[in-house]
Amino acid sequence: MSAGVQALAGINVVEFGGYAAGPHIGKMLANFGAMVVHVESMGRPDGFRLQYPPYKDNKPGINAGGCFAFFNDSKFGVTLDLKKPEGIVLARRLTDWCDIVIENMRPGVMERLGLGYESLRTTNPDLIMLSTCNMGQTGPRADTPGFGSQLSALAGMCGLTGERDGPPMLLYGPYIDFIASTLGAVAVLAALEKRRRTGAGTLLDISQYECGLLFLAGPLLDYHVNGKIAERCGNDDPVAAPHGVWSCRDGGWLALSCWTDAEFARLCAVLGKPELSADPRVATAAGRKSHRALLDAAITDWSRPRDAEKAAEILQGAGVHAHVVETMADLFADPQLEARRQWRRRPHPVIGNQAYLMPAFDLSETPGEITCAAPTLGGDNEKVFRELLGLTEREYADYRAQKVFD
Repeated sequence: MSAGVQALAGINVVEFGGYAAGPHIGKMLANFGAMVVHVESMGRPDGFRLQYPPYKDNKPGINAGGCFAFFNDSKFGVTLDLKKPEGIVLARRLTDWCDIVIENMRPGVMERLGLGYESLRTTNPDLIMLSTCNMGQTGPRADTPGFGSQLSALAGMCGLTGERDGPPMLLYGPYIDFIASTLGAVAVLAALEKRRRTGAGTLLDISQYECGLLFLAGPLLDYHVNGKIAERCGNDDPVAAPHGVWSCRDGGWLALSCWTDAEFARLCAVLGKPELSADPRVATAAGRKSHRALLDAAITDWSRPRDAEKAAEILQGAGVHAHVVETMADLFADPQLEARRQWRRRPHPVIGNQAYLMPAFDLSETPGEITCAAPTLGGDNEKVFRELLGLTEREYADYRAQKVFD
């Protein structure tokens, strides 16, 4: 699907790496007009292709992975064997062609391949290169491998997640990867603006670990100022009470929180227990925290005979913070997301009709778009190397005969 003139039209991007943290940056840039080429190899494809379900018909296949497709729409996909000198030659032609290189390999890998920033800038002096990895490019633990679960644990998030007397809980998925990738996209835009003003390229070093710390401002400040180490507290909140989730008739769940005594009084009126707000045991937030079981029982008695959506509507109408806990099916049916065109369905040659997610922002004059489904492995080799890089038919055939695209 074509789009009108977009904000990043004319910007060329090459990605080396895989999974989430690097490719998600490229996806956002591609959604706003950048021409993005995702580089893999036949022998070592992007890990999202075969290591992360779901798959078409629940059958793993190199082009059947929905997770890979979800983070690589609107791009071209090529394969290069970077263990072959000829593969490096073509990789250098790509990096000379582009404005931005994004890589999320372990520190030192790009340098060993001859694709480090200092080498690339000798032939492309205004190049912007973004390197993103677990720990950043420097420091005593720079080489430490790992995935999102380990990063969330290391960055202190898991230590704050779970019941007070229970173990730490791992967060769902590569949580920090997406914090880092969103910040990475912002850093790329800043580098482009710098280049526009000065003509100079930039090396961007993104530590995913450090990006995760941004979400812990309160606990970090509390320790820095007061020496207090934050502890797990289940669904409790330092201020709001009650604060949690309650079961409903349809098997759904209702999330609600009261942030003031006045809001608690409104909740009590909805529960049919207006006298509860005057009970000295729960008249204050501290009291409500101490008598949580009393409030849990009162809210559960009210929520269980009701559907979650209806219960949320009643509470919202009374001025109480509440919402249904949505399922994956709810998200695809949410009229708010539909109105803002968050889901864009595009046909994939293997998966079929797939819903792709737009970034959570848009531009009024140059709106973004999902221009096409994610690429199949090596599916754009000829287009990229022949049309974009200008290889002759003979040159392309010679490289193919040398298995450079394998």
